[in-house]
Amino acid sequence: MSAVGILVNPRSGSDVRRLLTSAGASTIEDKVSILRRIIHGAAEAGAEHLVLTRDPFSITRRATENLQLPIEVEMLGLPLHHTERDSVDAAAAMRGAGCRVLVSLGGDGTNRALALGWPDAPLIPLSTGTNNAFPFHVEPTVAGVAAGLIATGAVDLPSHSQQAKVVAVEVHGVDGECETDLALIDAIAVNDPYVGSLELFDPETMMVGVFTRAEPSAIGFSGLAGTVLPCTPDEERGVVLEFTPPSQNPARLVRAALAPGWFTTVGLARSEHLELDVPVEVAGPCLLAFDGERSRRLHPGQTASLRVVRSGPRVIDVGEAVQAGARTGAFEIRVGESGA
Repeated sequence: MSAVGILVNPRSGSDVRRLLTSAGASTIEDKVSILRRIIHGAAEAGAEHLVLTRDPFSITRRATENLQLPIEVEMLGLPLHHTERDSVDAAAAMRGAGCRVLVSLGGDGTNRALALGWPDAPLIPLSTGTNNAFPFHVEPTVAGVAAGLIATGAVDLPSHSQQAKVVAVEVHGVDGECETDLALIDAIAVNDPYVGSLELFDPETMMVGVFTRAEPSAIGFSGLAGTVLPCTPDEERGVVLEFTPPSQNPARLVRAALAPGWFTTVGLARSEHLELDVPVEVAGPCLLAFDGERSRRLHPGQTASLRVVRSGPRVIDVGEAVQAGARTGAFEIRVGESGA
């Protein structure tokens, strides 16, 4: 069945960082509107089945009320934990439900969680978060059309998507155990005491960073790296930066926007391109921040290996997918078949 999964992070674009920066907000009403437009686009392109999860703000319920569309709506009955685990579990469940494409509403953190649940998901990531280097802005109606074309097989997935690079993380403990994690855009080691803190990053605490892409036009760490050593998503390499506290008079200082409307000065000791699968070793104690979120503590004696590899979600090019549909006549009404 031509099933489309839509994963909505109800809290994306609304965290406390908006009190500290000039970041815009994404309201509940915004997400309901975006979701309805995606659904209409997907149904128009022939998708027959829609898979969603319930959320504490009833976004998915409100968006699917009174649709009057020829599409079956399935709500997965997953428990809510009100953490990133909800997105991890939802992505895994949508894979199990047979979805042929996912559309996500969120930021870098939402899509990282999605990739933890479904690493190579066929994905259209729509931006509703704070710092967004991975998802993009496109009219949701058109995104829904592209999703429907992929789901029905009218447009070929491999020809109109690219597998994303990720930072593959291996954390090694003193007793030999190994845990894995990932980041979609950047993994940053910081000398910071609080996991999960949403405070802005202090350049005095930043130690080393590994990046899958470095784009001067982006906000956040990817934009910072891009001002130093640009690297596009298409390149078969990443970037590594070694930081020095600005107070220690480093040889190189860079000014960059680490959050919307918030610029700061960062000290650099080293900047190099990093070939795929070449490890960067980090030793504890420190915190590892993945895609802008302080995620994991490295204790004394623990080490982490950070490698850029191309094993992430297959990101669909919405424009190319819709153009391919147009070239093959996917939007034509055949007289006699439709009753026209």
